[in-house]
Amino acid sequence: MSIETPAAPYPTLLSPLKLGPRTARNRTWMTAHSTHLVKGNTFSQEHIDYYVERAKGGTAVITMEAMAVHPTTQPYEGMRVHAFEETVVEPYKQMKAALAEHDTLVMAQLWHRGRQTHGVVSRLPVWAPSAVPCGLFREIPHEMTHADIDEIVEHYVRSARYAVEGGLDGVEIHGVTHGYLLGQFLSPATNHRRDEYGGSLENRMRIVLRILDQIREIVPATMILGMRISGDEGLENGLGNAEWVEIASRLAATDKLDYLSVTQGNYLDRMKMYMVPPGPRGYQVDATANIKRAVGDLPVVVVGRITTPDQAEDILSAGKADFIGMARQLITEPNWLNKAAAGKANTIRPCVGANWCLSTVMSTRLACAHNPAVGVERKLGTGTLTPAEHPKEVVVVGGGLAGLRAAYTASKRGHSVVLFEGRSELGGQVNLLRGTSYEEYVGMTDWLIERIAESDVKVRLNEWVSGDDWYLPYDHVVLAAGADFLKTGISAVQPFRWQEPGTEVRGMDQFNVFTVEETLRAKRGDIAHRAVVFDDTGTREPMIAAEQLARSGHPVRYVTRLNQVGPDLAGNRDQGPFYSRLRKLGVEFTTRTIIDALDGDELTLRDLDTDETFVWGEVDALVVSTGKAARTGLAAQLERVGFTDASVVGDCLAPRRFFNATWEAELAARAI
Repeated sequence: MSIETPAAPYPTLLSPLKLGPRTARNRTWMTAHSTHLVKGNTFSQEHIDYYVERAKGGTAVITMEAMAVHPTTQPYEGMRVHAFEETVVEPYKQMKAALAEHDTLVMAQLWHRGRQTHGVVSRLPVWAPSAVPCGLFREIPHEMTHADIDEIVEHYVRSARYAVEGGLDGVEIHGVTHGYLLGQFLSPATNHRRDEYGGSLENRMRIVLRILDQIREIVPATMILGMRISGDEGLENGLGNAEWVEIASRLAATDKLDYLSVTQGNYLDRMKMYMVPPGPRGYQVDATANIKRAVGDLPVVVVGRITTPDQAEDILSAGKADFIGMARQLITEPNWLNKAAAGKANTIRPCVGANWCLSTVMSTRLACAHNPAVGVERKLGTGTLTPAEHPKEVVVVGGGLAGLRAAYTASKRGHSVVLFEGRSELGGQVNLLRGTSYEEYVGMTDWLIERIAESDVKVRLNEWVSGDDWYLPYDHVVLAAGADFLKTGISAVQPFRWQEPGTEVRGMDQFNVFTVEETLRAKRGDIAHRAVVFDDTGTREPMIAAEQLARSGHPVRYVTRLNQVGPDLAGNRDQGPFYSRLRKLGVEFTTRTIIDALDGDELTLRDLDTDETFVWGEVDALVVSTGKAARTGLAAQLERVGFTDASVVGDCLAPRRFFNATWEAELAARAI
């Protein structure tokens, strides 16, 4: 009797596909994204390690981050690869050799930002087809002359030649989408020229086709040539999906491309580029499917928050695209494909759309709130976790993000771990996000809880350590006890009042004053009707509280002492969309104002610019967000008795961000 072999879990996703002259071993594609691991305008060892980690994890094709083709596109000092300089050839060879070990194809992405930059670093004018400023950078560009256009074409071609000499698998022409230079030529919203490079679509495509024709001449038939285009520009009077379908059809008709990679958006509509919750997953699929239908057999890459193998298989099997492009999901989980192939898709670490990657890459280098190894793969990546030389009895106090991470990693190293959590469920304050627009963030702790359940960690819920000798049965203590929301009403512009007894704002002990935590844990009807939210932190939490109240029918007024609402959200690109949602819910905003007192339902506020006070009546509920206080009692106790084999991580060390909790807990657990 024959035994049937089980079918592969994701037959299309795991199948190989011809990509021009090469073959991709499966249908996963890591699309280009900034890492800021570049040093001195070339690749660093950390950069190579970062890509190798994803190659080892099964990724079939990697397009390296966008590389400058010309001196006028240098947004950061030393932090972009200069594809137009011959010195890039040897680093290309090193990168190719490192990735070839894992049968991963590697592509160079050639790019010019056009008007979407500034001249601060380059000390050169910004170049664009027309003198129309970018709404983000606001710098008036130099309108390119014919000589400038020739120079850009030559620099694209030169950059492609160095990629060929570097032995890469292929070249991807970028700058066509995301509102960059070539896309600025294509779009009637940004191209106001009256010469042969403006007006009709044929004219607006002229520079793109010149670059394509000349690069195809120097890229040998043994190498891949592709282009990244858009499915929807996202600009008023710009290029919508129908126009991009036409552009894609014309590009495909040249028979000079081996694939198209489709994305969306520009710097004025960044949610089309990297959607965050509560935006949908797979939000670009339909627009890309229209392009796929138009270009026939030409392989097409789709992107747009595709996070699970099931979602990917559905897209591929329906013929909506040929490759699944991912950036953020592969940042979070380098082993995405290998886990899917092994039938372990349920263990894939999910990208929850927190966009910490974007927040960090704009200020330092790439990092992930859920994966502490990002950018330091040689130190923390796959295969670096070693068994403990001397396994210990370890106690972790606190079952939030930091405590879960510490317990998980310590257990994997062979330590015997007990995890105490005072509440009836694990997850800590991340659980406050359940039922909000950001419920997806709970995926970070849910994933850790699932891994803890698979481990030997002993979980003790509804228990908290206490007494004089609670630590004695253990060799090592990890304190991850978190922090408490403050209810003093004191602003950071009043540092003299912090931690001084009796200096809290008058009325903060009233029944109608709530912290963000109390607000998010409250049941409908627990908080009276007309609410004011006072935000002194600029973080997401008070905005979530305001949104929840407004959605429940409360009239909400939002007061902040800052110049704008939610500045901490600017880095992850969510500030504008969240502010817009609150306005549409009827939330009213007052900036540069603090609270002076609450007397019954009368709230006295102070204008920071004029120092004048004014009173709002009928304030039924006041929600205050003025920071948190670390729970330091247990650490102080251990210090008093001289117990030094202890680690303090996360908010009980200092109240901060998801990433800090994950990072510190991982390092602490590895050090035990």
